[in-house]
Amino acid sequence: MTPNPILGCGIGLRFQHIDQILAEKPPIPWLEILADNYLTPGSVQQDYALEIAEYYPVTLHGVGMSLGASDPFNETYFQRLKALADRIQPAWISDHLCWTSAHGWVSHDLLPLPYTEATIKHVVQRIREAQDRLERRLVIENVSSYLQYQQSSLTEWEFITAVAEEADCKILLDVNNIYVSAFNHDFDPCKYLDSIPIERVQQFHLAGYEDKGTHLLDTHGAKVSDPVWGLYALALKRFGALPTLIEWDNQIPSLEELLAETHKAMETQIYAFA
Repeated sequence: MTPNPILGCGIGLRFQHIDQILAEKPPIPWLEILADNYLTPGSVQQDYALEIAEYYPVTLHGVGMSLGASDPFNETYFQRLKALADRIQPAWISDHLCWTSAHGWVSHDLLPLPYTEATIKHVVQRIREAQDRLERRLVIENVSSYLQYQQSSLTEWEFITAVAEEADCKILLDVNNIYVSAFNHDFDPCKYLDSIPIERVQQFHLAGYEDKGTHLLDTHGAKVSDPVWGLYALALKRFGALPTLIEWDNQIPSLEELLAETHKAMETQIYAFA
């Protein structure tokens, strides 16, 4: 089974929309399946994911690999993820360049890493191991952050570039996360974009944030903001019209409102190359 091509702007598959999607089969270019919610064999959730994959091109997106952690990988997690991928045949599997667990404790949050040469070496080894386990090349995503480590000796863009190059993986460039972190840590988001190697970027994410005054909070609970649309237009000009996904995980809107955001993304692509 050959994975269907991923083109245009898709949406994240959410439980609230599954029945409507399967009943109406709207013209969605592709769907990103949050893998962690569909890993249990024989579950209703996994059956839904398998059915969706019969009609739409899909990718698998995870939050549970904990690529930056020091704990051994969760054997059951990887076995189930590989089994699901083997059945669904996603175009690719992505997860985050962060850590989510330590000493058996799971944070349920995407925690940033110190940007050091030692961390690069550690994460590269972990990504290579993950790729070997899954027998697939990974796509790693930059996370939004609200703190920095005193030990960091590199910029975030230098760090993610080095990891991707040395692990020979791809990058999921989350444009919203770049903007949020740039505001929170006072760096130039355009310099971030200009420093990422074009050939490494596989996909874009777009999402909404909440302005807390002193900082921006990446909530995935609102429409994409105007500044992020502007940064996305710049990303398109540098990297091309790569597959783009609208993430909306909280205060989930109607399917129609979500698809309206994908139409805006496609319009932004048109204007970026006009």
